[in-house]
Amino acid sequence: MLDIQRIRTDAEAIAKRLDDRAPGTGDAVRKVAARYEERNKLLSKAESLQADKNAISKLIGELARTKPESFDALAPAQQEQVAKLLGEGAKASFSFDALKTRSKEVGPQIEELNKQVEAIEAEVSLALLSIPNVPAPSVPTGASEKENKVVRTWGEPRKFEFPPRDHAEIGERLGILDFERGVKIAQTRFTLLRGAAARLQLALINFMVETHRAHGYEQVWPPFLVNAKTMTGTGQLPKFEADLFKTTNEPPLYLIPTAEVPVTNIYAGEILAASQLPAHWCAYTPCFRSEAGSYGKDTRGLIRQHQFEKVELVKLTTPEKSEEEHEKLVADAERILQELNLPYRVVLLCTGDMGFGANKCYDLEVWLPGQNAYREISSCSNFGDFQARRASIRFRRDPKASSKLEFVHTINGSGLAVGRTLVAILENYQRADGSIEIPKALRPFMQNSVEIPKPA
Repeated sequence: MLDIQRIRTDAEAIAKRLDDRAPGTGDAVRKVAARYEERNKLLSKAESLQADKNAISKLIGELARTKPESFDALAPAQQEQVAKLLGEGAKASFSFDALKTRSKEVGPQIEELNKQVEAIEAEVSLALLSIPNVPAPSVPTGASEKENKVVRTWGEPRKFEFPPRDHAEIGERLGILDFERGVKIAQTRFTLLRGAAARLQLALINFMVETHRAHGYEQVWPPFLVNAKTMTGTGQLPKFEADLFKTTNEPPLYLIPTAEVPVTNIYAGEILAASQLPAHWCAYTPCFRSEAGSYGKDTRGLIRQHQFEKVELVKLTTPEKSEEEHEKLVADAERILQELNLPYRVVLLCTGDMGFGANKCYDLEVWLPGQNAYREISSCSNFGDFQARRASIRFRRDPKASSKLEFVHTINGSGLAVGRTLVAILENYQRADGSIEIPKALRPFMQNSVEIPKPA
């Protein structure tokens, strides 16, 4: 969520940068700024009337002691005050009853103004929940993935002496990816992993978690169902409810679309000490997405499923360390691909291709020879204080001095998407006879197996 005070002081610059995401996006900021100014005017008027009401009460108390019979009997300062409070004709209309009547008139006016202020504040708060984050200055301006910038590549795509198969064909030939029975058990976009694929999936999860733990991440095991407040904290609600699965009880719980949601909210509503930052967490979870709007995309194989698994990296940090911690998180996700010897590239997303809450995002794209293309395997995003404002995660630099409260910065990224990593291994490590070499880094997690044997 954007800071309303920042919008007040810099609305047009923010609006123009949001228009870089998509034309017209900045109009919501312009509207919020205008409505908030209306709120301030109404609040100022209410405060002025409240001051009048307080002044009348005080004046009535003073005059009750002296009991002046006319306007002329008032002290000069009191005459000035009565003239201000009663307006034109104050001299002729002055009386205790006139002051009391004025006090009674002011009360309902203040109440009505406060109702209008509260209504605008509720409108603004709701609008802010649907306004995306402002792209960082270093993010390239562009309308689509065509304007994304390749930052670096790692590894050379393997040259095959035979036409490489895609993972779906490989998995079916080996009998380890059962698409038909996955659909029978659930529906489309669900897959049953069997035998070596199930073992490989579990090995990948353990390998990723242990690697990240060795590099300073605390492992957590969060709930896989969360409430609406938690979903709102990371930005899934209210804007992306159509992408979520939820229970039918009231109030409903939501199946998490990523571990980012529960892990980022670990300290929601809390105040941290600066000594607790940065906090680094990794978490394995299943993830659930309805893939609304993706009809017809990636219907073959494991690329776009309703249920999939990830090992997620999440960081909370101070604003001045935000960019540095983001770059380190990207490197931590890259390490997994490097140890698995999977060629990839790092892509800086342009304004039009970034997710709703990110102010800067790198995608890691792994090479898939079966598709002859790089495909996303991790998105590593810096959110600035956008999520922390929604979830109210703050810190104090010096508790002893009662220093002001500041919002933390949140960062996250997949380290990695497990199913897509399995896809990359099947395609990059395939052999001409149909067998699959197991990457050396994974062998200790697969009872030192060196291959998935060729089809019988």
